[in-house]
Amino acid sequence: MPTAYIAVPRDAAADLAHALVEERLAACVNQVDCRSTYRWEGEVHDDAEAILLAKTTAERYPDLADRAEDLHPHDVPCIERFDEVEVHDAFADWVAGAVE
Repeated sequence: MPTAYIAVPRDAAADLAHALVEERLAACVNQVDCRSTYRWEGEVHDDAEAILLAKTTAERYPDLADRAEDLHPHDVPCIERFDEVEVHDAFADWVAGAVE
């Protein structure tokens, strides 16, 4: 069961999370506020962002990643896949049922 790690501006986080769940691409999306420091176009930026942790299945991950990229306000969004080694069986079953 993969989790998508998505860094997004705070003002776009709730809409992106809601769309992924509404469209059954993610069973749930955790939102964690953070500050991101990064280099973009030769300058260092320090911005308020949110980390989205979107729970999905291996089958739905490609569609989730594509949709997150479509909805993301950045030209080069941070979308990474984490594959869990161990997941509680009941949770994995719930995720699978929520994204069918």
